[in-house]
Amino acid sequence: MRHRVGLASRLAAFLAVLVLVASAGCSSVRPVAEKRSALTTAPRAHQPTPKVIRNKPRHRPTAAQKMNPVFWFGNLDDPQPPEWYARDDAARGRKWHRRNGLHNFTFYVIGIADREFEQTGRFPGAVFHPHGGWNWTVCRYRWLRLPLISYKGRHLVFYVGWRERGNFGVKLNFRSGRRK
Repeated sequence: MRHRVGLASRLAAFLAVLVLVASAGCSSVRPVAEKRSALTTAPRAHQPTPKVIRNKPRHRPTAAQKMNPVFWFGNLDDPQPPEWYARDDAARGRKWHRRNGLHNFTFYVIGIADREFEQTGRFPGAVFHPHGGWNWTVCRYRWLRLPLISYKGRHLVFYVGWRERGNFGVKLNFRSGRRK
């Protein structure tokens, strides 16, 4: 019972942080241009420049496609399985479509992968912090701010939000302490 209460309180705290980040937006998306005199032309060392990555869309589905539930279950980016996926399996195509059944839904219906947008944060362009720990990014499309919060630790790996290509995703994996 004690373990359940701890997990429930952690999940509630995580959701509260997610709501706060989503509602607050990101103040570092567009830096304010500083007025500099002729004597101070060099940038100040203590002011970090925001890390921004711009996404270029691969596909642009129509509004009619996005409203069609049959389209939601397709895979516009990779309709056929790649070479590395289940090479010798006769049911390779069916398994590929079941692997990520809502690809178009997460990328193009609730995601912004079909739009040009900016992503800013600690490590934009990556879901996880390269050395483990917390990472956060914000996808910025016009007035819309879509957050991503992720954590990679010894016993827990998770993320929730809009990833580097603008698709929505959720992952929660618990790891055992033993490594093989």
